[in-house]
Amino acid sequence: MPRAQSNSLQRRAVAVAIATTASLALLVLVDPAGAAALSAQAEQVASTAMAPWKAAVLGLVEGLTEYLPISSTGHLLVVSDLLGLGTSEADVDAANTYAVAIQFGAIVAVAGLFWRRFREMLRGLVGRSSAGLHLLVVLAIATAPAAVVGFVAEDRMEEWLYAPWPIVAAWFVGGLLILALERAGWIPRKGERAEPDRDPVLEITPRQALWIGIAQIAALWPGVSRSLTTILGALLVGVGMTAAVEFSFLVGFVILTGASLYKIATDGGALVDQFGVVDPLIGLLFAFVSAVVAIKWMIAYLERRGLAVFGWYRLAAAGIAAVLIVAGVLET
Repeated sequence: MPRAQSNSLQRRAVAVAIATTASLALLVLVDPAGAAALSAQAEQVASTAMAPWKAAVLGLVEGLTEYLPISSTGHLLVVSDLLGLGTSEADVDAANTYAVAIQFGAIVAVAGLFWRRFREMLRGLVGRSSAGLHLLVVLAIATAPAAVVGFVAEDRMEEWLYAPWPIVAAWFVGGLLILALERAGWIPRKGERAEPDRDPVLEITPRQALWIGIAQIAALWPGVSRSLTTILGALLVGVGMTAAVEFSFLVGFVILTGASLYKIATDGGALVDQFGVVDPLIGLLFAFVSAVVAIKWMIAYLERRGLAVFGWYRLAAAGIAAVLIVAGVLET
């Protein structure tokens, strides 16, 4: 697609998002009663009980947003609030565990799409592939910092940060950061062409992996995005766009697998008591399908364009969510 046409499409998308946000804001300012009615209608439609259609919606949201730099956790928390799930203190643990459980769909998607990488890592684990062993080492280094901080500070983070306003702030700051870094030339505007007989993912050094892991600590704030911090961290330490994106998928696999197993082990009983078995499985299936679509789209998109569209999206999402909070549709 020509660059002028691409820029035109981005401007149109931003204009639509701004128009939507402005319309919602106008409703709140000019017609408070209408805004209250909108909130009441949302509460009436939403039920605190899970239903198959809600499970499917959450699965779609998880799969589509998990590997894009727009924060799956932020989207799931907002959508769960809109659906009336996990808004009371008694439901929070079960709702959070449900969100982590359906991540298995996104985990399987990466395992299927990048099975050759995992086969090589298994060979490296038993001493049959130096390349696979190297990838295992850098992945372990890249996931360790956030895993340690998350384990120590999980309760505090859920208490302080798992709410609409902190998510809005994270979306907004992340969007500005993407646009500022790209405009300043610190991150590329598109991916690079693959060179024969060269694997840039295997060129990631332990030192680079450590800096990527440190950057990921910021992703413990819902709305920041693990994918965003991984990609930006990799780009800023000299990793190319294509390798940074693939590495973010692999890092996500490791982190999501660990988080899912830990949550299910500690709060799996609350999950089953609150939501049963069928609905989480529905969510998992929809997460798998939508994650496959999102991953393939992202790889193809970033080969031709940069991260700017995600920056604009985050700003639009922050604006719309802020209006919904003011309107009383989202609980604070």
